[in-house]
Amino acid sequence: MHIAALKSPDSRDHRSVIHPDTVKKITELSGVTVSFESGIGNGINVSDQTFIELGLNAISRDECLSQANFIITPSPLTIDESNKIQSGSTVLGMLNPFHAVDELKALNQSKINVVSMEFIPRITRAQKMDVLSSQANLAGYAAVLEAAQHLSSALPMMMTAAGTLKPARVFVIGVGVAGLQAIATAKRLGARVEAFDTRDVVEEQVKSLGAKFVKIDLGDTGQTDQGYAKELTPEQIAKQKDLQSQVCERSDIVITTAQIFGRPAPKIIDESTIKKMKPGSVILDMAVETGGNVEGSIVDEVVSINGVKVVGVSYLASRVSSHASFALSNNIINWVADFYNEETAQIDFDFEDEVIQSSVLAYEGKIMNERFA
Repeated sequence: MHIAALKSPDSRDHRSVIHPDTVKKITELSGVTVSFESGIGNGINVSDQTFIELGLNAISRDECLSQANFIITPSPLTIDESNKIQSGSTVLGMLNPFHAVDELKALNQSKINVVSMEFIPRITRAQKMDVLSSQANLAGYAAVLEAAQHLSSALPMMMTAAGTLKPARVFVIGVGVAGLQAIATAKRLGARVEAFDTRDVVEEQVKSLGAKFVKIDLGDTGQTDQGYAKELTPEQIAKQKDLQSQVCERSDIVITTAQIFGRPAPKIIDESTIKKMKPGSVILDMAVETGGNVEGSIVDEVVSINGVKVVGVSYLASRVSSHASFALSNNIINWVADFYNEETAQIDFDFEDEVIQSSVLAYEGKIMNERFA
């Protein structure tokens, strides 16, 4: 099997799907050759020569597409690129399938197998492959650092000869993987942290990190069987906005993390809430790439609304690109290693397996996930 690793065509994304500390696991597989798109490590300060010395081959993007029969990618391929891939090959990576439906169908029409790492199920044995969690974890960390840069005060309390500096107040909305890491990071930096989530079951996790859990009674909410928060009704969203605005009003930094897989992000902070906040305070919208949680947030811009800075940053995990690449590469390589058969030098697509069932969207010219049929 010839594996080829592509780099992201988006200059804002510095991550790599291979990392020097992770590639040994696939280069040692019997019957596997590994190539990569030249320059893949530029965003993590790793030269082509470093990968070559580890046994990989540097080739062009077109050569990766036309020569390999197993392609790993950090982003969707274009329809034109799908036409360059050999029929019967496999494309695996972060394919953003809900927003690249035509590209997915083009791959399927060319009888190319499609594996979306975003669809890895949230089960114990698949945690090592969970790209959404690994990248969200680092994005939560980066979000706090980014927000702190836009705040005109320090985060920790400081006892100085010139007087006592009060700690910044940070409010995290959404206590998933990203939110938990944002809470932990803000606490490490000395901030006073509050957090809210529609799922009451996360209260204990919030408190274990030293933060205060804000209780807002929204009635029946709960979570999906994959551990995600369920979508709220319009009435519940209105009540959430009203009550959390009181917390936003007293906060120096607000970080929103609310996303619904495969759907636009819910708007949970509107302009009326922003107007109640102190001039100089900061809102960082982690969901800006999927429509945004904050009214007025714009991708890769800082918008001032009544003196409040509304920050939207794409590819937050890429702000710590080396660690993000290490995690992303490990997630992908773990999938490959688990399903590679060294006797046949091929991937075993066993649809009795829960991970294969969930992550393989197209196989041998057939759409396997009904949401894309």
